[in-house]
Amino acid sequence: MFSSERLKGIDVFVSVADLGSFTAAAERLNLTSSAVSKGIARLESRLQVRLFERTTRRLALTDAGTAFYRTCRAVLTDLEEAELSLHAESAEPRGKVRIDLPASFGRLHALPVILKFVEDHPALLPHISFSDRFVDPVEEGIDIVVRIGGPDVWPKALGHRYLGAERLIFCASPAYLSKHGAPQTDHDLEMHSCVVYGRSDGLVSPWYIAGTQAGGFERRVMSARLAIGDGESEAIAAAAGHGIAQLPTWAVKRQLENGSLVEVLPHLATEGLPMNLVWLKSRQALPKVSALLAALTDCLTPSGSTL
Repeated sequence: MFSSERLKGIDVFVSVADLGSFTAAAERLNLTSSAVSKGIARLESRLQVRLFERTTRRLALTDAGTAFYRTCRAVLTDLEEAELSLHAESAEPRGKVRIDLPASFGRLHALPVILKFVEDHPALLPHISFSDRFVDPVEEGIDIVVRIGGPDVWPKALGHRYLGAERLIFCASPAYLSKHGAPQTDHDLEMHSCVVYGRSDGLVSPWYIAGTQAGGFERRVMSARLAIGDGESEAIAAAAGHGIAQLPTWAVKRQLENGSLVEVLPHLATEGLPMNLVWLKSRQALPKVSALLAALTDCLTPSGSTL
């Protein structure tokens, strides 16, 4: 049988872990520092494990404390969401929502949507991270994820929505093309300076060249004039005249519009990776999640099939 004793001290423990200080936690909870310290001591005694390493200069979670913190934080979040879900139909989006975005696409396209949404819903408290690595929303407690690429079959715990596919084009600056000439065929690319994506393992990502094989496209590793591990920076280097780059249209939309980059070899453009909006199904009914999902879907889904 569940005992309410298990809930005692959890709010105090989470506050201390969040703030890293008995004093700061006491101020948040409107308690004395002594009461907070005694509450943590009672909790450690009940659990028979040390939750914090204490020195005169710092307070840090032990390994056991870190594991317990993750569980307690999830429990408190679930309780908050259970209360909010009772009023889901009429409630204003509010509270903390965790979002993870791909670095370049997130900064250029998803972040402006979220910032506008926050202006309209000031009670929302987004926690936004940027990463291009694989993230597990269930394990890491992330409400909403925007991802380029993804598995063929999504886990049952996750909802997902296809936003469209990237369109990969070749582009260069007018100054570069004036000096070196524009390529006319895929073989001409071998004679040009190439700005490519440099991976963290020291290798470079291949280019995808459409129409050169029966399968639809060829993967070709190019000799790199510059290898840069960031899509925005690739676009900057190409616009500065350092060579030809293959980039998704979402990454060079502004440069194409202002003329600092122009497309070359348009017949070799190809579809890239799929773009997906992913979320925890267990939280999708919450106003803060459902409303933000709708906003991201409306603004990130193109009129066509490519981004």
